Amino acid sequence: MSKQTYQRIVLASRPTAAVTPDNFRLEQAPVPELADGQVLVRNHYLSLDPYMRGRMSEGKSYANPQPLGEVMIGGTVGEVVASKNPKWNVGDKVVGMFGWQEYGVSDGGGIQKVDTTHIPLSAYLGSVGMPGVTAWYGLNKIIAPKAGETIVVSAASGAVGSVVGQLAKLAGCRVIGVAGGRDKCDYVVKELGFDACVDYKAAKDAKELYAMVKDVTPDGIDGYFENVGGDILDVVLARLNAFARVAVCGLIAGYDGQDMPIRNPRAILVSRARIEGFIVSEHMDVWPQALKELGTYVAQGKIKFRESIAEGLASAPEAFIGLLKGKNFGKQLVKLV
Repeated sequence: MSKQTYQRIVLASRPTAAVTPDNFRLEQAPVPELADGQVLVRNHYLSLDPYMRGRMSEGKSYANPQPLGEVMIGGTVGEVVASKNPKWNVGDKVVGMFGWQEYGVSDGGGIQKVDTTHIPLSAYLGSVGMPGVTAWYGLNKIIAPKAGETIVVSAASGAVGSVVGQLAKLAGCRVIGVAGGRDKCDYVVKELGFDACVDYKAAKDAKELYAMVKDVTPDGIDGYFENVGGDILDVVLARLNAFARVAVCGLIAGYDGQDMPIRNPRAILVSRARIEGFIVSEHMDVWPQALKELGTYVAQGKIKFRESIAEGLASAPEAFIGLLKGKNFGKQLVKLV
């Protein structure tokens, strides 16, 4: 009888500019035999996230580079299919970091059991997972919005931005999204309840983009959640009110190595703005509170979410490249089962 195998994707080479499919390699591996204390998890969904682009490079960053020849990093949700650990039962649904592969083995550490009674399993990689906690932390701990303030969110239809905006609305704020394309802007306003959304792709240059943002922020901007960088950041800085707060979560416009100088740093001084970058994995103390609140909101329908789902592990590289180009709509996942 032949041994059962599974698929995994490893980082084959480091991108020199934009990511290409050649940077990845699809491999077959034997499903491992379990030792005492271990559990085998069949991954159902893989999370694709912008931070992975930074891990693919060797440059100085907040985390070590992804090693060549090893399974690409990534969050997963799945089901325990075999267990030699008394704390885990076959059928338990779990969140882990097994990466770009169909199976994962754990000694019970690094995985959390989740309840799918009222929350879909996939949501634990989005609104009730790392992206949701990222949104929660940046908004509540850095921007700290007050009712009536104007909050702007870039990449507003994405996994993080969509949660930021909905949380800000629940806090009584006026919320403006920035997104690429009319469909995404319509979704942000009509489905998620933002007050307005600026389609940055409709602006022919930074001057026109400024006019569009000014039009929907007549009273200025009190808080900004940054996912993109580039022209959008420059425009928002020019609209900041005194003592505005900016949470820098990501700068996806420069992930392929482009320089993104701030053209008007004087705006930071004039507005006395506080700008703070953050990495959500460095704030594990807030995760229980954040996940409890996010789970409650999702279960109650107060936070809505949308998913882009690629089918099968082999589709992950192209889906990831599309994510970096903004082709996804909502949380980008790969369905493995």
